[in-house]
Amino acid sequence: MGPQVSASILADRLTGMIGPRASVARGVLDQHGQSESHYRSLPPDIVVFPETTQEVVEIVKLCAGAGMPIVPFGVGTSLEGNAAAVAGGVCFDFARMNKVLAVHDSDMDVVVQPGITRKRLNAELRNTGLFFPIDPGADASIGGMTSTRASGTMAVRYGTMKDNVMALEVVLADGRVIRTARRARKSAAGYDLTRMFVGAEGTLGVITEITLKVHPVPQAISAAICSFDTLHDAVDTAISVIQSAIPVARIELLDDVMMGGINAYAKLGYRETATLFFEFHGTEASVAEQAEAAQAIAADHGGHGFAWAKAPEDRSRLWHARDNTLYAGLGLRPGARAVITDVCVPISRLAECLTETRRDADEHGFTAPIVGHVGDGNFHMLILIDPAKPDEAEGAKALQARMVARAIAMDGTCTGEHGIGLGKIDYLTDELGEAVDVMRSIKTALDPNGLMNPGKIFASGAKA
Repeated sequence: MGPQVSASILADRLTGMIGPRASVARGVLDQHGQSESHYRSLPPDIVVFPETTQEVVEIVKLCAGAGMPIVPFGVGTSLEGNAAAVAGGVCFDFARMNKVLAVHDSDMDVVVQPGITRKRLNAELRNTGLFFPIDPGADASIGGMTSTRASGTMAVRYGTMKDNVMALEVVLADGRVIRTARRARKSAAGYDLTRMFVGAEGTLGVITEITLKVHPVPQAISAAICSFDTLHDAVDTAISVIQSAIPVARIELLDDVMMGGINAYAKLGYRETATLFFEFHGTEASVAEQAEAAQAIAADHGGHGFAWAKAPEDRSRLWHARDNTLYAGLGLRPGARAVITDVCVPISRLAECLTETRRDADEHGFTAPIVGHVGDGNFHMLILIDPAKPDEAEGAKALQARMVARAIAMDGTCTGEHGIGLGKIDYLTDELGEAVDVMRSIKTALDPNGLMNPGKIFASGAKA
């Protein structure tokens, strides 16, 4: 490791390089130590706002020479403390690297900088007839979504970030710039470096450019909602829809607790039982056919009140309720904090995992609404706790541990889309065993001094 340099000396050097775009202002540091997660604030020592890949390279080299940790930052919507500066260091905020660099509409791909958010990207694509479908709910940055291997409500049809990232430009810990692939739709040329960096949470390098697949805007879109007497019936309906090869774009599950939350939050009058939200994409005829087939399956499983939403404003109202489940959930216990966690299991085990988790939360007295991307076996639980009561935090931690152990025992994963971050380091070893040692070896090879987002995925470098 190079000679250690104090944060104040490094800040002076960075100010000399990029002027006021290097900040040590307390408000700026505190903002970058927070996220949507329940973890305590862990601010960096310095925040920089680079504008070009070359600036990233020069700043990375300065950090390497100073032995200073490097923490990439998008817009702070992560849920597992993925961008917390656990060892201090320099936070790279990509808010100024937020451009669409190229649109190849004939090839259906785009090249973007990491700071652009998914909503802004789709606004930029509006006149092309194309759109980017990955929707984690929050208006996250594309760089952050790439780094956490995000997915969301439309993954059942369009896949996750790993399926839609074609190539990356990455600055490594020593300042080298690499491109992981070209724009060809497939390649058998060497190791798949693109997927190695997708989901690495900034621990292997700093992503500065992303090539994405985009998709044609559907000719027609229809949404629907249907309620069920039990979680099991709702999940069985979702599985039957998938197994019937209905090309549904989204199937989202909200349990009875969450339905109560969104009714209160959005002043709605939905039935407060397990409920499925559907969306269908295609031609007018195919969308109608898909919806009718899904409705028939729902009826076979005791579904109630299957209601379509075809007009854009009606669809928007329906999905607005779904996309605000975090705030709706928090409204169930004013003043509470949400310990938000997710798991994913094979869809054949989903009903069992969901119902056991619901029973576990209820038996231990937690208000803990559940939301699920049931089309691919992924669900989330918001465990509401009083931050002034340490016993509740410990109980929530134990509830999460049981939820994860249950998922892994069913051949599932400890996280379907949030990433490991700070919160699931121990579970990663439970899930993958010696494969984690292989990950450490890759980390050591690319980042021998452990400067790239330390303390994530593997335990190291925690700040007191």
